Amino acid sequence: MPVLAHELSKLTDRYQTTVPSGVRKQLNLAKGDQIRYCTEPDGRVYIEPVREEEGDPALGAFLDFVEADIKAHPERLRAFDGALHDRLKALVGEVIVDLDEPLSPDDE
Repeated sequence: MPVLAHELSKLTDRYQTTVPSGVRKQLNLAKGDQIRYCTEPDGRVYIEPVREEEGDPALGAFLDFVEADIKAHPERLRAFDGALHDRLKALVGEVIVDLDEPLSPDDE
């Protein structure tokens, strides 16, 4: 991944820092916005903005769990074969699901 820019900031005595203006502009950050620090296994750290529309935090936690499990045990991954697809299709029959349709009062 190409590096767009290098910017420096300094830690205060209380381990606080200011996000450099170039980074704030690149990430479209404003006062009061949240940022997430992501640390990779090789020690590389990057930040990303936290946006309101990120969705369900439980789903995010679950996906993080799945990602960590895949990284820890890649040998457990299996291809999704046609037989499994056929078995799943037999379970749901001809049910049509519109994920954009709001839930009915009975389903909420």
